[in-house]
Amino acid sequence: MSSDPLLSIGWTDHVTGRRGHLVIDRLVRGVASGGLRMREGCTAGEVAGLARGMTMKEALHYDPEGRYVPLGGAKGGIDCDPRSPEAYGVLVRYLRAMRPYVERFWTTGEDLGLTQDLVDRAVAEVGLVSSVQAVYPLLDDEEAARARLADAFAIEVDGIGLDELVGGLGVAESVLTALDRAGRDHAGTRVSVQGLGTMGGATARFLARAGLRVVAVADVRGTIVNPAGLDVEALLAARDGHGAVDRVALRPGDREEAGDAWLAAEAEVLVPAAVSYAIDAGNQGRITARWIAEAANMPVLPEAEEALAARGITVLPDVVVNSCTNAWWWWTLFGDIEADAGQAFARVRGAMRRLVGDVLDRAEAAGTGPRAAAHALVEERLPRIAERYGWY
Repeated sequence: MSSDPLLSIGWTDHVTGRRGHLVIDRLVRGVASGGLRMREGCTAGEVAGLARGMTMKEALHYDPEGRYVPLGGAKGGIDCDPRSPEAYGVLVRYLRAMRPYVERFWTTGEDLGLTQDLVDRAVAEVGLVSSVQAVYPLLDDEEAARARLADAFAIEVDGIGLDELVGGLGVAESVLTALDRAGRDHAGTRVSVQGLGTMGGATARFLARAGLRVVAVADVRGTIVNPAGLDVEALLAARDGHGAVDRVALRPGDREEAGDAWLAAEAEVLVPAAVSYAIDAGNQGRITARWIAEAANMPVLPEAEEALAARGITVLPDVVVNSCTNAWWWWTLFGDIEADAGQAFARVRGAMRRLVGDVLDRAEAAGTGPRAAAHALVEERLPRIAERYGWY
C-alpha cells in the first residue's frame, strides 16, 4: 500500500486563525470514512496517520458475504481546544469549507473532542444532509437505511447511547480475548484507563462488568485511584460532556493522584483511551502492565512499542482494538444488523473475537507483534477489495 495519501488539504479559519486538516488516504467506490477530531495541537501529520489507520480498519472488517461495502480511509482534524468558547464557530466554518468533500467523498462523525450530537448540529447549520451522506448512493434503499441508523442512534442502554457503547465494547472484547488466550482469569485482573470519554468510559464499563477490577482512571483533572477497585458506574454518571469526573462522586478509599499516574498503576491491563502519542520512549519504562489496549488512536509511539515488546508487554493495536464504532455504523446502515442493542453487541463481540484471535494467531506464528500481524492481514485483504470494488 502506497505511503502517500490520495489527498491532503490544509485550512485556516479566517476568523480565529485556527488550522484544520482533511486527509483522504484512499477511496473505495469513490468514498472514504473517518471521524473529525478537535484538539489543541492537532497536526497534519497526525491526521494523515489517522487516515491511514482508517483505511486499515475498513479492510480488517471486510466481509465478502456482508452487505457492508468497505470504504477507503480518511480523517479530519482541527487545531483547537474543544472547550474553547470559539470552538463551535470554528467547527461550523471548517465544515462549511469542507462541504464539497462531505457531500461526495468523505463520511465523518465524532472523534476526540467532538460528540456526534455536536457534529450533527454543525452539519445541519452548514446545510448538509448528514455527516455520512457521501455513502448514500451506495445504499440499496437509502430511506430505509437512514431510518435504521436514526433508530439505532436513539437506543439507550442503562442510560447511555448505543453509539457511545459499541466502540468500548470492541476494546473490552479485545482485552478479554487476549486474557482468555493467555489463560488469565477475569476476576482479579486489574485495569488502568486513561480517558473516561466515550471510548474509555464504555471500555471501563464492559471490563468491570466482565469481572475485571478497574483500579485507576485518568481525566483532565488527574488520576483517580483505588487498588480495591473503583465504582465505574458512579464515575460514569458523574462525567461532564468531555469525560471529566465530578470529584464529589469519589468514595472513601478513592484517592487523587497526578495526571500521569495511570501509566504506572499496578495493573495487568493498560487502556490509553484519550490522546495520541501518550506513551513514548521516555515514559514507557514506568509501565508494569502485561497488556496495552490502544483504545485511542496512535497512543503508543513506535520506539516505545519496540521497548515494551522487549519487556514482554503486548500492545493490542488501535486499528484492530478501536475499530468497532466505525464498523457498527456501516453494519447498521447497510443492513447487516438492525437497530437493536442485542444484535449490535453480538455482532461486535463475534467480530472482535474472530479478528483479535486471527491477529494474535498470526503474530505467534510469525514471531512478530500484533501490529505487524494486523498490517499483514490488511495487505492480504486490500487486493481483494480493489479487485471487487475499485481502489484509488
